[in-house]
Amino acid sequence: MATSEILEHPAELPPVLASGPWRWMRRHFFSSIGQTLLTIVVAAIAIRTLWFLLHWAVLDAVWVAADPQVCRDAGGACWAVIVEKHRPILFGMYPYDQHWRLVLMIVIYLATVIASLTPACWKRSLLIPMWIASVTAIAVLMFGGVLGLPYVPTSEWGGLPLTIILFTGSVLFGMPIAVLLALGRRAPLPVARGLSVVFIESLRGVPLITILFVAVNIFPLFLPAGMEVNKLLRITLSIAVFFACYQAEVIRGGLQAIPRGQYEAAASLNMTYWQTTRRIILPQALRICLPAMTNHIIAAMKNTSFVIIIGLFDILTATTAVMQDPLWRQFYIEAYLFVALVYLVFGLALSMYARRVESWVAVGRI
Repeated sequence: MATSEILEHPAELPPVLASGPWRWMRRHFFSSIGQTLLTIVVAAIAIRTLWFLLHWAVLDAVWVAADPQVCRDAGGACWAVIVEKHRPILFGMYPYDQHWRLVLMIVIYLATVIASLTPACWKRSLLIPMWIASVTAIAVLMFGGVLGLPYVPTSEWGGLPLTIILFTGSVLFGMPIAVLLALGRRAPLPVARGLSVVFIESLRGVPLITILFVAVNIFPLFLPAGMEVNKLLRITLSIAVFFACYQAEVIRGGLQAIPRGQYEAAASLNMTYWQTTRRIILPQALRICLPAMTNHIIAAMKNTSFVIIIGLFDILTATTAVMQDPLWRQFYIEAYLFVALVYLVFGLALSMYARRVESWVAVGRI
């Protein structure tokens, strides 16, 4: 092509695509007649629902009332039931005049957890001493019997503190078991591999309710005469083992994702099996399966509600018992929404922290 022809036909610029919120809405919600009608119908239903919820939950709601008849006359949500029944919901059958101990226990627990999740504590080896001190303080507050505190048996524990204890115990006991089971399932020794497979598959194929029933009713039958294991400890270990079996499969997936070259590089450095696992393989595997591990940790928190079957008064069981009051029974929806909010706060906090850890891993901070 001659130079004159090139000058007569200059290169065209690429078309400028229209952008902006209106363009995005038109493309996704109003691109056709059918989609436009669907958008209008869904929007109308959503607006109507939100308007009803606004009136029910806020505008027509009763927030404080000593007489439930006030709630019946109002027609909206009766949040006054939370104000009236929050102590038995949160603390169960624990002695009423000792509830301050449970409040202090929750404060110590949350402070310890928040400090433990801070990377600065990991580098200074503060985790073990801090948890020993916290567990000791929590045990003193919950049990009593020392420092002038009245003794309270575990049969009277309940509410949110019991849920916290079950969840924390199941995770702290279950995670080491999960790691050992995952390593055992990929171990070069056939015996260790076979035992791990049988243990994991046997317990994963059984509902948690069955395991709790065995721990409460069947396990004591195999103990020597006169020997007794605390019921709360049995339940905590049962949930921990159930959690460990599911978590072990997640960790095994992370172990399988490690390239073979990592093992060969460790072997070239003459590292032993445990040195390779502890320093090279396991840290990478845990980073890979962190999102799935978080899912099972959140599920372990929700699994604590199954203790309603065996008579422990966690926060959900305590709420069910409290709402048997004939004066306030009508407003059970508000009470269960409050419990759902508690679970949501804990689950959302765990999820947000997991995302933060993933960002730290991405930039090499940990």
